[in-house]
Amino acid sequence: MRTSLILLSARLLDPATGAFLPQTALAAADGRITALGDDREIRALADASTTVIDLGGAVVTPGLVDGHVHPVSGAELTHGLDLSGCGDLDQVREALARAVRDLAPGAWLQGWGLDPNVFGERPVGIAPFDAVLDGIPALLLLFDAHSMLASRRALDIAGVDGPRTFDQATAEVVCDADGRPTGLLLEDAACELVERVAPQPTREERRDRLAAALRAMAATGLTGGHVMDANGDSLAFYAELDAAGQLPLRLRVAPWCQPGTGEDGVRALIEQQGTGGALWRTAGVKIFMDGTIDNGTAWLERPDCHGESTHAFWPDPEEYTRVVGMLHRAGVPTATHAIGDAAVRHVLDAVEKAQAGGVRGVRHRIEHIETVPDDTLRRFAGLGVVASMQPTHCCDFTRADHTDNWSRRLGEERAARAWRCRDLHDSGAVVVLGSDWPIAPYPPLGVMAGARHRRPTRDLTRAPHGPEQALTALEALRGMTVNAAYAAGEERVSGRIAVGHRADLTVLADDPLTVPATELAELPVLLTVLDGRPTHRDAAL
Repeated sequence: MRTSLILLSARLLDPATGAFLPQTALAAADGRITALGDDREIRALADASTTVIDLGGAVVTPGLVDGHVHPVSGAELTHGLDLSGCGDLDQVREALARAVRDLAPGAWLQGWGLDPNVFGERPVGIAPFDAVLDGIPALLLLFDAHSMLASRRALDIAGVDGPRTFDQATAEVVCDADGRPTGLLLEDAACELVERVAPQPTREERRDRLAAALRAMAATGLTGGHVMDANGDSLAFYAELDAAGQLPLRLRVAPWCQPGTGEDGVRALIEQQGTGGALWRTAGVKIFMDGTIDNGTAWLERPDCHGESTHAFWPDPEEYTRVVGMLHRAGVPTATHAIGDAAVRHVLDAVEKAQAGGVRGVRHRIEHIETVPDDTLRRFAGLGVVASMQPTHCCDFTRADHTDNWSRRLGEERAARAWRCRDLHDSGAVVVLGSDWPIAPYPPLGVMAGARHRRPTRDLTRAPHGPEQALTALEALRGMTVNAAYAAGEERVSGRIAVGHRADLTVLADDPLTVPATELAELPVLLTVLDGRPTHRDAAL
C-alpha cells in the first residue's frame, strides 16, 4: 500500500476532546489515515509518488461536513440576480431596474435571496415592483426557497389567473379579495406553475454550475454534505462527477418522500438505499412536515399573528406517521423538515410510535427546529432523534428586538424560543450544524461562527438574537465533525483524526477553538483533503 499523502508540522485537533493530539504528522493511503506520528517517522513513509505538504504549524481538523445542504438546486437557484443584500423595497427596486436595463428583449429576469423583511408591515406581493417589471416576465425567489414572487407578465404566460388546489396542503397561489393573484406563490407545487414555462438551462449548463459550486465549497473547508434532496438529474450529476474524479465533496443523499407517494413509492425509496458511487450514496429519506414561518406555511400549535401556519404539509398527518413507520421498520433513517412547534411534536410522536414496534437504532433526524416549547426538548435524546440546526438563519433573517417578519408572526413568547441550540444540546440531543444552502451561505466557518455569536453577519456590531442559545467553540466544531458523523452512522470511520478513519481533513491557519467568534468566518482555509487527495490548496502551501 503506497502512501499517497503526508502532512507534516501540523497541529492535529481532536473535536471529541478539544485537545491537540501528541502527534505532529499523518500519512494517508487508499483514502484512509494510515499512520500518525512525528515528522521524521511519517516522512520516512513517503516515496516518489507521495504528496508531502509541510503545514508550518497549521491546525488540522477532521473534514468539515455541512449537515443540511442542497447542492444541485442551490447551483440552479443562485443563478441570476442576487437580492440577498437588499434591505428595503427601494434597494430591491433599484437592483431590479439595473437588471432590467441589461435584459434582452423578451428575456426572463430571475432573482433569488429576497428577504420578506423588506416589505415591513406591507403584505408580501409583486405590487411594489409592478412599475419596474412592467411587461417583464420575472421570478423572484424568497430567501426561504419555499416561496417566490412572479411578475404580472410571468403569471400571464403561465396562465395563472386565480387560486388553485394542490396535493401539498400548504401550497397556494395567494390571491387578493377579488381572487386575483398577488404574485406570491407558496411551496413547490405553486411555484412550479410558473417555473415550468420559464426558460431552462441546458443539462450541461446545470452540471457545470454544480461542479463549480462544489469546488467553491471545498475551498471553504467542506469535505462533505448531507444532501436533502435528489430531484431531477441530481443523482446522475453526482455519478458523472464521481466517475470523472471531479466530485470534491463526500455526499450523503436523502431523496424526498412527498404526500401521495404511496406504499409502492415508499418501497422504491427503501430499495434505493445504499446505491451510489465512490464518494456519494443514497442514505435516508427527506420528508416535509411543514413549510416556513416567514410565509405562513409552518405548522404551529397556535396560529401566527395573521392567523396562518395552522396546517401540516401532509393533508393527512397520520399518513406521514405511517410512512415513518414503514421506513423505520426497514431500517431507513428519516430527515424531516419541521420548523413549527406542532410539526416538531408530530415528528417526535411518529418516531415514538415507530419505535414502539420494537425496532431501535435507526437514527432519525429533525431539520430546522426553529421554535419548540420546553416539553419537547428532552424527547430528542430520549428517542435518539438528531437535532439538525442552521444557526445562520437566526443570525441573518431575524433580529434581537423581534421586529423582523419571523418574530412578528410568532409573537414574543415563541420568538424568544428561536433556534434553541443550547437547550437542545444541554437536554442531551446530538446537535448537527448546517447551512441549508442556498437559503444561507455554505462556508462552514461562518456556520460555526453564527452558532457562537448569533449576530447578523452583515453587521457583527448588532445585538445577538438569543445569546443564551449560543454554542461554545468546541460544541460548534463538533456539530460539523463528530456529530455529523454520528448522524450518518459513520462515527467509526469519520469525524475524528485517527488511524483507519477517512482521510477527509480541513486545514486552518489557526485554532478555531480560540479564534473569536466574530473573526472565525475570516480564518483562512489553507488545505482541504478528501479521500486522501487535496481538493483545495492555498498558494501559501
